[in-house]
Amino acid sequence: MHEDANGDGRRVTGQVTPSGADQEFLSLERELTVLLRRARANQGEMAREMHPDLESAAYGLLIRLDELGGQRATELAAYIGVGKATMSRQLRALEELGLVAREPDPADGRAWLVTLTDEGRGRVGTVREARRARYVSQLAHWDRREVAELARLLHELNGVMER
Repeated sequence: MHEDANGDGRRVTGQVTPSGADQEFLSLERELTVLLRRARANQGEMAREMHPDLESAAYGLLIRLDELGGQRATELAAYIGVGKATMSRQLRALEELGLVAREPDPADGRAWLVTLTDEGRGRVGTVREARRARYVSQLAHWDRREVAELARLLHELNGVMER
């Protein structure tokens, strides 16, 4: 159990701050802010490890392609939350770096799928493995059930946030 502001390990629920906000949601907002700030910094670091010229935002695209395989540019744009022009620019840069390629969509000959090249797949795999090793090292003192519970809760939170 994690200690709250009273320091005795007991969870106090329903506390309201002088501003009228629930303490639990203020704590959640604060911790998510720290987590997201660190995640953005890590994403930039991972992108640079993959290729020194890779933009931080492109890292997420490469992970998506690694997990799902070929995707249309419009699907990637919707997933990342950017417009078609921004996506086209990012994909052009990734093509120039030799990390992605476009190929005809077998389901619709007029459309193109973006896929990882062998080079892109290898670099993504190397960086993801390094990232997982870092998590293992940083959370070595955690019980595996706690790690699984954190993953479950984050998955649940991500599902709620997508709606």
